[in-house]
Amino acid sequence: MEMERVWVGSGTIWEEMVGYARAVRVGDHIYVSGTTATDEAGRLVGGNDPEAQTRYILAKIDRALKSLGASLADVVRVRVYVTNAADWEAVGRALAEAFGAVRPANTLVAVKALVGDAYLVEIEADAVVGSGVAVRSVHSSAANCQ
Repeated sequence: MEMERVWVGSGTIWEEMVGYARAVRVGDHIYVSGTTATDEAGRLVGGNDPEAQTRYILAKIDRALKSLGASLADVVRVRVYVTNAADWEAVGRALAEAFGAVRPANTLVAVKALVGDAYLVEIEADAVVGSGVAVRSVHSSAANCQ
């Protein structure tokens, strides 16, 4: 069975230059590319503030998701890359504010650098359209999660 593939861009020069989409939807799944705090004119948003960069990135991801029929509530996994591990709390505050009860699976990794010296954070997201907020949680002991 053939599935429709729909993509959306965010208008940055890098998407056309490198040949990628901001997000791609196939069926009920949406994959959002690594996203930085870059506006449509190619300017950094948020300066040297990792929390401000993260807030802008999440808003940019949300716009891409909405254009493909989803929202942050449908996100099931995020991958967060930071250039300074000490920024995890500031980044975490913005993530908690954006996702609240959604609680996607999350990986946060400190990397040596991102493309562009001023970028402190880059985020990827995967969503399942219509999955919405989890209605229950299952708590497991550490021994059961190995």
